[in-house]
Amino acid sequence: MDRTGGREWLSAHRQIGNGSPGATAASQRTGTRKDGTDVETLLLASATPWAPHPKAAPRLRRTDGGLFVTAANGTRTCAGGWSFEFRGVVPGKAYAAEVTAACTGLAHPRDALICSAHWSLPPADQFRDGTQPWNYLVPERVAEGGPMRFRRVLRAPAGAAVLVLRCTLRWSPAGEAAWSLPQVEVLGAPPAAAPAVRVAVVTGQLNQRPRPITSLATNLEYYGRLCEEACRRHRPQLIALPEIALQWGLPGHAIDLAIPVPGPETQALAKIARRHHVRLVVGLYERDGDAVHNTAVLIAPDGHLDGRYRKVHLALGGEAESGLLPGDAFPVVSTEVGRIGCTICMDSSAAEAARLVGLNGADFLVLPIMGDHRADRWSAGPPIHNDSRWLAIMRTRAMDNQLCMVVSRNCTQASCIIDRKGDVLAWNDGSENSIAAEVEVDRDLRVWNGGCFIEANWLQRRPHLYGPFCDVRNTGSLRG
Repeated sequence: MDRTGGREWLSAHRQIGNGSPGATAASQRTGTRKDGTDVETLLLASATPWAPHPKAAPRLRRTDGGLFVTAANGTRTCAGGWSFEFRGVVPGKAYAAEVTAACTGLAHPRDALICSAHWSLPPADQFRDGTQPWNYLVPERVAEGGPMRFRRVLRAPAGAAVLVLRCTLRWSPAGEAAWSLPQVEVLGAPPAAAPAVRVAVVTGQLNQRPRPITSLATNLEYYGRLCEEACRRHRPQLIALPEIALQWGLPGHAIDLAIPVPGPETQALAKIARRHHVRLVVGLYERDGDAVHNTAVLIAPDGHLDGRYRKVHLALGGEAESGLLPGDAFPVVSTEVGRIGCTICMDSSAAEAARLVGLNGADFLVLPIMGDHRADRWSAGPPIHNDSRWLAIMRTRAMDNQLCMVVSRNCTQASCIIDRKGDVLAWNDGSENSIAAEVEVDRDLRVWNGGCFIEANWLQRRPHLYGPFCDVRNTGSLRG
């Protein structure tokens, strides 16, 4: 079939599948996988063209080998493709959808091709019908120069009876994609949603720390006691302590105060982790051979060291020139409560830091921090904290990177827990030793148009355009 544009293209809904819209043919079949296990799949009910406008309509054809080809129409307004309808959907069941596209002549296939899943049949000239949820399938390149593969495990929402996969070519005046017949496997009941995670931020009250602080043991005893209290009060699964909590306030230089990790101090905190079956994120100066780092250490509920993050952006005007060595990565650790990443203090000023933690798949970004210079006075004089700007920073980090911010400030005030919607779940005005909140990690966030915000956040990205982001010569507005 070859439709080249115009009203005739949009109205020519030739059915390819097991019948017309009113057909009563079987909607699924049972087959066998290569490993011999049974697999149940939905049958294709129809394959029809779709395009947002007649002048945007691509050229379509179906090959003898069963491929569905979408070819550019020679204009830069080209957008549209094939709409595959599957019936027999049962609300609440899970379905694994997959389709591949062999690409020819597309400069950026990851950019030019999308596949969306709709739980109703959208009009042929619209992307969605505006009343039902929809999702994106996740794209990946099978191999260098190979086809694109789109797949996703989806759960049918209430009221759904059909699943429509829309395979779309856009933004390219040349090239084509040959789509395979999509496969939709019936998985049955979806896995239960992950339970909410109880998170605590332990700081102590404003101006209530013991004085003088004469040894590392003083801080260890202080924060240890607060962690014990928080565990009894909140029963958290994850606790965040402030930046360099173990050495904060001690006289001397970081190079002299640094400790090995693991070591006696982290072992003392590991006992608390084991006793309360809690996960701890602890800020400290870490000695690593001839180097010293500003580090956040992740201690598992069994007391083992699960990971560490070394501060990448050392604070200008002192720390960056102090002899400390910056880190060089943004690791994310998979745990029983979710995927955890960290940044530390000055990292908050660099949008790239939180973005990379998000890109690495984090559910939580734990931020031990003394303060953010952008949330303070913009003039000479003693610091004056600004709650409004502080919250603007933290909420934006959470929303932009679709993760929960767990912010632990040394002086207590403005420590907070913020979910991926940007809602403040817990806030410390300085009067609490600790705060806590339940965070729903596995939440399906729908926006007003039925789409999933988490999907939109990541799949709107166009990385091939972001060259200046990593150009070491780029100094932004400092350029002459």
